[in-house]
Amino acid sequence: MATNVLLPQWGMNMEDGTLTRWLVNEGDEIAEGQPLVEVETAKINSELESPASGVVSHIMAAEGSLVKVGELVAVIGEPGENPPRPEPKAAPSPIGARRRQRQRDVRPTGAAASQVTPVARRLARDNGIDLDGISGTGPRGRITEQDVRAAIDARQSRPQVQVVPRARMLARQEDIDLTDVAGSGPNGRITVVDVERAIAERDAVAARADAVGEVVPLTGLRKIIADRMTMSVSTMAQVTLTTEADVTELLNLRESLVSEWRPHRIRPLDLDFIIAAVAWALKAHPRLNAHLVDGNVLLLKEVNIGLAVAVPDGLVVPVLRGADSLDLLGIARQIRTLADKTRKNALGVDDMTGAGFTVTALSNYDIDVFTPIIDPPQVAILGLGRAIEKPVVVDGEIVVRVDDALERHLRPSCLGRGAGRRVHAHS
Repeated sequence: MATNVLLPQWGMNMEDGTLTRWLVNEGDEIAEGQPLVEVETAKINSELESPASGVVSHIMAAEGSLVKVGELVAVIGEPGENPPRPEPKAAPSPIGARRRQRQRDVRPTGAAASQVTPVARRLARDNGIDLDGISGTGPRGRITEQDVRAAIDARQSRPQVQVVPRARMLARQEDIDLTDVAGSGPNGRITVVDVERAIAERDAVAARADAVGEVVPLTGLRKIIADRMTMSVSTMAQVTLTTEADVTELLNLRESLVSEWRPHRIRPLDLDFIIAAVAWALKAHPRLNAHLVDGNVLLLKEVNIGLAVAVPDGLVVPVLRGADSLDLLGIARQIRTLADKTRKNALGVDDMTGAGFTVTALSNYDIDVFTPIIDPPQVAILGLGRAIEKPVVVDGEIVVRVDDALERHLRPSCLGRGAGRRVHAHS
């Protein structure tokens, strides 16, 4: 019996994925668990594995296709079986179902939604009539021969727009299509001024095109990031809170651990301590370790922290799972493991899903303050600026300390009592 391979949902906010490269061909024998196709989602590039052994009978979507969660991508048949090619049908995903329902509620119009008699279709083709602009009078809106003839008569009965002779000559010389020119003269008559305006507009478009050295399409991971950032800003009420934290003691502690961690082949980083502090803070303020779904705030049991990491094509956010249950060295090890997987492009689904909170840093770029964008359905994100020496007052005296800019970007609708207090990191 044939097995249908559907695009699974990797993460609760995944709606679709792009099939970037097929790893098998129709007719290939495959084993259960064998990778079939590479899939690019909003979170990761991953491989969709075969749910059964057999033969690839049908590939239902080409490379580069955007496939919704639950849609059919391939059919696996048993050896010797020749299952018929099914009609592709999309299964509703938890997040996209409402959107598709709204689309179904809108009744389609035009020839795409109506039947056309063969005579009417041939007559429309011979006379250059666009069927999308015709309302059918036949049963269930079917477009008939009479409907097309009425459209032909209506076109022929329209008054011809007059053109000033000099304007016609100028348009011919400059290769201007007069059907695209709006006349400003009496009764819509096209004048020389109208043609000159059309020439100027055309030349302006050409000048802009000449000024562009290269056009780079926004595709793949960068397009996904741009779409999600736009969605985040347009659908969430957001506010950025900025403060400075004295991290002098943190840096001293980091240096004191260098020799202690040397046998583990790990050098302490500022981020290790920040993640440990964030994990502690999220346990103290669980409303920030949450997802907002369908108007409900879902407080998460596990403290899973996303770490925004820059890659050549954009940004990925691997997830450090169970951060609250790890000691400082355990957190450091997990961060190095995720960084190594990121460099090797070996992040899996489990490495990229389930985060309840995200930490992002621009300290390597000498940035003090910035506005991080929340990754839905999360409700908050922490941005880290660079750590620099500053003169501060300590016990009534001016001394040199190291300050780090911390920005908590929050959704005001999700803040609970005390959620706006400063989070102190203890080591």
